[in-house]
Amino acid sequence: MNTRTDISSVLMQMRDMQAQAQGQVNKPAELSKGAGLNGPEKSDAPGFGEMLNNAVNSVNDTQKTAGALQSAYEQGAPGVDLTQVMISMQKASVSFQAMTQVRNRLVSAYEDIMKMPI
Repeated sequence: MNTRTDISSVLMQMRDMQAQAQGQVNKPAELSKGAGLNGPEKSDAPGFGEMLNNAVNSVNDTQKTAGALQSAYEQGAPGVDLTQVMISMQKASVSFQAMTQVRNRLVSAYEDIMKMPI
């Protein structure tokens, strides 16, 4: 029965993460009256650099958490399950791989732009 609880917990976390991702992507921009008449309006949305910085910090935090759980498990701390350790390590691995792919795409886009004729 403990395994069933762990799976349910993981599924719930995955659904929460999916909802957060969809909430960030699907948020409609609110337009005020007359928007576009006087030029672009300043929005409260974070810029690209800030979003990238937040993503890198999030990956770093995930890796730190996984490392701390791994150390705690190795030292025999009570209350630290092997499943918790493995799940956190997999989360850190997947988030790092995703960040690496984003970086590779950004570098590729930058190189393409630099190769464009003027």
